[in-house]
Amino acid sequence: MKATLVLCLMKVISRLPLGVARYFGRLMGAGMAVLGAKPFKVTQCNLAVCYPDQDPSNNHRLANKRMRHLGQAFFETPVLWRRSSPWLQSHIIAVEGESHLKEAIANDRGTVLLIPHLGNWEVIGLWVAAQTKMTSLFQPPKMPAFGEWIKRSREKTGANLVPTNVSGVAALLKALKRGETVAILPDQQPPKTSGDFAPLFGAQALTMTLTHNLLKRSDSQAIFCCALREKGGWRLHFVPADQAIYSDNQADSLASMNASIESIVAKAPEQYQWEYKRFRAQPDGSPAIYNSGV
Repeated sequence: MKATLVLCLMKVISRLPLGVARYFGRLMGAGMAVLGAKPFKVTQCNLAVCYPDQDPSNNHRLANKRMRHLGQAFFETPVLWRRSSPWLQSHIIAVEGESHLKEAIANDRGTVLLIPHLGNWEVIGLWVAAQTKMTSLFQPPKMPAFGEWIKRSREKTGANLVPTNVSGVAALLKALKRGETVAILPDQQPPKTSGDFAPLFGAQALTMTLTHNLLKRSDSQAIFCCALREKGGWRLHFVPADQAIYSDNQADSLASMNASIESIVAKAPEQYQWEYKRFRAQPDGSPAIYNSGV
């Protein structure tokens, strides 16, 4: 019953015009901030950790802005999933650094697209998959019907979604060796067996080693990208990764990847996923970042 209700709600939202969906999203976000909802508390905690030298009042304002963008992401994503590829193209305000993407997909080296949780990452997946063959990992939600709808929606422009297991990682590597594109969200906390600690915004974060391993086992190139929310649509950004990400030294590679995440987040920090408990895992002996009330 719960899955049916969630799916029905998402399909109702998907029929809203983009501007109306975003309006309701801003209202929801404002409500979360006023009520001190858990995402707001986690956001405040993360901002205090990542921007310790920033005036607390500035962090508070940033947290409020983030809640409004979180609400907009919640309402606009079902709209994205329902609309056609031409509709999405008509809502792309501009593409900054598009030449970097075109140059990458024109050669046969394979491309790793690194998409931090900034703006609306669903836009990147749908837009790029319409330009070139793209493979990405997909972990279905616990509600099968909802997960199937998401999967169909993400694959509608040509993306190939593979499971988040050994076979899925093997599929990513095979795609790169064929000269294709793979998409990775690099700022998720991985299992301890699939990550190592590296600095992120001055704090230690358990960071996935998947990108480093893929780059070392292929001759592929890495590009960071995001879709930032603007009035009427999204502005896309594509930025080549720093050369240090290709280092044989894993620690240097992970540090470079996280530094690039920091750099791209700086474009619109209010659109970053601060409500995610990115620093849950800490090195042995380090104090916990989040207390029981967060």
